[in-house]
Amino acid sequence: MTVRPFRVALSASFRKPDGSMTYPSFDLSPLTDASGIETRFVSHGDPIRAAELEDIDALILLSERFTKDSIPASGILSVVARFGVGYDTVDVEACTQNDIAVCITPDGVRRPVAVSILTLMLALTGKLVIKHKLTRRGPDGFAARSEHMGLGLVGRTLGSVGIGNIGAEMFRLAAPLGMKFIAYDPFADLSLASELGVDLVDLDTVFAQSDVISINCPLTPDTHHLVNASRLSQMKPTAYLINTARGPIVNQADLTQALQNGSIAGAGLDVFEVEPPAADDPILKLDNVILTPHALCWTDQCFAGIGAADITSVLDIRAGRLPVGLLNQEVTERSEFFKKLARLSAKSY
Repeated sequence: MTVRPFRVALSASFRKPDGSMTYPSFDLSPLTDASGIETRFVSHGDPIRAAELEDIDALILLSERFTKDSIPASGILSVVARFGVGYDTVDVEACTQNDIAVCITPDGVRRPVAVSILTLMLALTGKLVIKHKLTRRGPDGFAARSEHMGLGLVGRTLGSVGIGNIGAEMFRLAAPLGMKFIAYDPFADLSLASELGVDLVDLDTVFAQSDVISINCPLTPDTHHLVNASRLSQMKPTAYLINTARGPIVNQADLTQALQNGSIAGAGLDVFEVEPPAADDPILKLDNVILTPHALCWTDQCFAGIGAADITSVLDIRAGRLPVGLLNQEVTERSEFFKKLARLSAKSY
């Protein structure tokens, strides 16, 4: 008897118009070289169309949205594996209600994003961009260098909104800098915070006491515009804000005003409320903000790690196992989900 192959679909955005891979460091060979697995790319469309997934067991999702209308009627789809840790483009509740696991890749992004945060912190406090511009002006620029003194970090306070996967790694990497660590996180692991030397405080204290604040929480209805004019007014005028999480966590109009009037020293943003920002967005014209296009952590190693983690989740599902990167733990309370796993584990590919 012929056994139906395990079918894996990938977002159209993983492939360039000429058919080559958008990110060559994403190694698909564990899927393409395995027996009993078929891979295909879905057609361009945002959100993903359900009709493209009717015979698909697993979807690896890049930039497209996966909504309740993306869920195929066949009931075959068992996992949506997000390429990264952000899941605001996925209707997680709809997936759970339809017995679909949602997976993310915390191991793949932990170090790269934490390195990005430190990159922005060191560039901001060292006035790197300003000094780069001064140097290019020649003698006149050198003559002005005393006007752009940086901020030393020993004894300064690094604050974080969130001390999960990335926030904790940020503190690990910052340990040799001699800073004080504080964080706000209602879901914090107390033993982890203690191990890292992080004092857990309320949100007001993070904004009032930090010399550098990093946003390291997911975008949810509760965190939308968590950073607004009121929060920014609590910051020291010498302090910096860094956001590598999700743009809408910060009210960008309020941040722009704070940067314009000098109520904070500066900001480092890898994410924006609208991506890409409009060409005439006023934040693009400010000298006290460093901006990167939601790509600062993008390296060959980062994308190789993310891709490997997604493939591991897909292969776990294929073997009838719970995947390591499972986000919606509630799906494990659903009997139909376990029936899917049982059917998959019983197959011999």
